[in-house]
Amino acid sequence: MTGVPASAAGGPSAAKGGPAGGVSGAASGAAPSAPSDTVSGTAADAQVSAASATAAEARAGVVPGVGVVSGAAADDGADSGARPPRGKKIAAAAVDQASVWNIANLLTMLRLVLVPGFVALMLADGGYDPAWRSFAWAAFAIAMITDLFDGHLARTYNLVTDFGKIADPIADKAIMGAALVCLSALGDLPWWVTIVILGRELGITLLRFLVIRYGVIPASRGGKLKTLSQGIAVGMYILALTGWLATARFWVMAVAVVLTVATGLDYVRQAIVLRRQGIAERTAALEETEA
Repeated sequence: MTGVPASAAGGPSAAKGGPAGGVSGAASGAAPSAPSDTVSGTAADAQVSAASATAAEARAGVVPGVGVVSGAAADDGADSGARPPRGKKIAAAAVDQASVWNIANLLTMLRLVLVPGFVALMLADGGYDPAWRSFAWAAFAIAMITDLFDGHLARTYNLVTDFGKIADPIADKAIMGAALVCLSALGDLPWWVTIVILGRELGITLLRFLVIRYGVIPASRGGKLKTLSQGIAVGMYILALTGWLATARFWVMAVAVVLTVATGLDYVRQAIVLRRQGIAERTAALEETEA
């Protein structure tokens, strides 16, 4: 028939519309289909635009279905395999901020400086002048008090440094050793007491280093009582005491010596147990590796 549109007869236009799900004849007559090359070009442009938008959103930190994500979070998601967690960065920065010139280390340095000053005051005017002995006692007391505070400050405010780990025990042993040697040299304290106390301190320090590969021997309550009793006893001997106070200091020193020997033996026991456990764990690990 003449005068009938091709679309109404199911011609080429209807065939082209088939893959899209079919178009009704009325709709086709009202709105003629665009050429196929035009439709393909429009779809390609839409895909390019969508890809560009997705890339832009990724750069801006926009996650589909989530929203805007901060740049740091986006970076962490992209580089999670190469960058450490943020908490570890902050912790590392806090450790790096601990300078040698902090309050804990300054107190330790003060104790080291007090050692020669204490010896000079202790031996001034023959070593028996009550006034000079009082000044020596003040220097010794300051050293003992700072020993209590520097470790607490270092642990509380994260001021632990390699210098402090080495200098703190040296300062402790130096002031106590100087006091004991001076007292024995002046005849106020038997040499065997000085040898027992200093031998125990040096021996336990060496023992800690020998077993450090297996673990750390923690400070016990008995060790703290030993340190306190030694400080009180030595302080009483530094002062020129008479009467019942002179008798009392003898018994305080006796308690300090007993605690010194007892805690020393306990540290030796802990070191032996720690070494055995360490060897057993290493042996078990080697057996598992070989198996």
